Amino acid sequence: MATIVVASNILVQFLFGQWLTWGAFTYPLAFLVTDVMNRVYGASTARKVVFAGFVTGVICSLIGTQIMGEFGPLVTWRIALGSGLAFLTAQLLDVSIFDRLRGGAWWEAPLVSTIIGSAVDTALFFTIAFSASLTFLEPANDVSWAGEMLPLLGIGPVAPLWVSLATADWCVKLALALIALVPFRLIVKRMMAHPA
Repeated sequence: MATIVVASNILVQFLFGQWLTWGAFTYPLAFLVTDVMNRVYGASTARKVVFAGFVTGVICSLIGTQIMGEFGPLVTWRIALGSGLAFLTAQLLDVSIFDRLRGGAWWEAPLVSTIIGSAVDTALFFTIAFSASLTFLEPANDVSWAGEMLPLLGIGPVAPLWVSLATADWCVKLALALIALVPFRLIVKRMMAHPA
């Protein structure tokens, strides 16, 4: 879990195409891990995995703020803060929703909890990390590039670039939530057949 968080913190700073960050492809794996733990071991264990991932992720992110890359620190303070708050809030929400829907069809709990958790995660993370209204969080970190006003995803109403990045990110999370149902089903089946 911590590896997913740290990798995503670093990769969110690099664009894949015009509207996506590389972090959009790694972070949704956190929901898969949480949902598998929830289904196999229950909500209490899933929460422990979330807290362990959060603490380890925060420590690694703080270390990342001290490591200089080509364009500055590998992880900025705003990205570390946004990532931590978004992760903890969204993952705990995912666990709660999953637990409430546990008795439904096998796909219902992981799909609904991931969709809602992903929406909350995306809104919190991108707002904290890139919104110009929160520049006071890290005045030395120039995120003015993220505030450039452009048509949403190149075709919609004019919005800051970070809003397009968040929208594209959430669309990828939605697609991966659907795709992740296959490994979720296979992993859960295997783990339930061969308990540790």
